[in-house]
Amino acid sequence: MELRVSPGQAHDMTQATHLLAAHRPHHVIADKAYDSDALRQQVRARGSIPVIPSSPGRVASGDRAGRTVRRRLLRCQYRRRNLVERFVNRLKHFRRVATRYEKTARNFLGFIHLASTLFWLRSNLNVNTT
Repeated sequence: MELRVSPGQAHDMTQATHLLAAHRPHHVIADKAYDSDALRQQVRARGSIPVIPSSPGRVASGDRAGRTVRRRLLRCQYRRRNLVERFVNRLKHFRRVATRYEKTARNFLGFIHLASTLFWLRSNLNVNTT
């Protein structure tokens, strides 16, 4: 897993290339916001299978405007996206993350790494919390 911090006003798509740079996953799972022909081509060029639902009729971006054909989606793989959604939800339970308490991106990302490590430890170690 790799985590990156981006400005709040920037679209997540701007980080997709950076996140894929050092990895060769079998599937790249993303939501409708990542429905871009350029991203799909980049994923295929890396030898991965894009699992991104199509968003026909959206006019938000030039390469999605007027898309009338829905692409096939591997639903069994797409269901795994909920793991990421649940992870982000758990991160937001930490007040420092939810309110962006840290002023610098370095400190904010450091706390996210710490929280992620706590989640990993809690799920992978048999620890009695009582």
